[in-house]
Amino acid sequence: MAQIQTLAEAVGNLVNDGDCVALEGFTHLIPVAAGQEIIRQGRRDLTLVRLTPDIVFDQLIGMGCAKKLVFGWGGNPGVGSLHRFRDAVENGWPHPLEIEEHSHAGLTNRYVAGASGLPFAVLRGYFGTDLMGRTETVKQVVCPFTGEELAAVAALRPDVTVIHAQQADHQGNVLMWGITGVNKEAVLAAERVLVTVEEVVDRLDPRPGGVLLPTWVIDAVAEAPGGTYPSYTAGYYERDNSAYVHWDTISRDRETFLTWMDEHVLGGSMAVGR
Repeated sequence: MAQIQTLAEAVGNLVNDGDCVALEGFTHLIPVAAGQEIIRQGRRDLTLVRLTPDIVFDQLIGMGCAKKLVFGWGGNPGVGSLHRFRDAVENGWPHPLEIEEHSHAGLTNRYVAGASGLPFAVLRGYFGTDLMGRTETVKQVVCPFTGEELAAVAALRPDVTVIHAQQADHQGNVLMWGITGVNKEAVLAAERVLVTVEEVVDRLDPRPGGVLLPTWVIDAVAEAPGGTYPSYTAGYYERDNSAYVHWDTISRDRETFLTWMDEHVLGGSMAVGR
């Protein structure tokens, strides 16, 4: 059953060094505030997972939290590269970063297999790419019924899944709507779950296309208004496109990046270190 906690309490209780941590959200509902709290608490050696890692992952990587990234596409949406991500891969700064690349469909099916309690999922994909030969969690199998060659992807069961949603009630049930991506599947696949929300309300009213996550699949709910900024949360606020453009300049230079993180995330103290 979910407990209503502060964000600092929830991250402190649920995210440990060395964990596999999925921070999902597709175009919106991106748990930026939670990712920055992970940075503030100095977590290390994390395997980070997300279909589309963007600037909060750039921050996590640049501050030395990640040892590995499992992903489908990575970039600063509409702008270009993630420069801290590139620096880690190309130059090993602040330390080397292992990468595991998938298609969106493949990574989604890894979550689905984990949520279903199955060891793997099968799909028609990866053929015609070199990912199958380079990725240990993708194998070729033969259908026992038709003889068709298929791709098998290993189940993904994160130690922790972190998502953002619009609302929770006082019992810890969560309601999200809009483009929900793989949030539900990532939650159901995880050992532990943290959901940040825009607000805690007395009652959850049904929404067209809404997804309700019951309290018994969640460990902690933390109220975090504006918790996806500079991305957006449907029904609450819009995306700050200028912040994404500005991030390209901030993240290109190591010292500029560290100064910005110190001022805007760490509260003026480089206590987290690298």
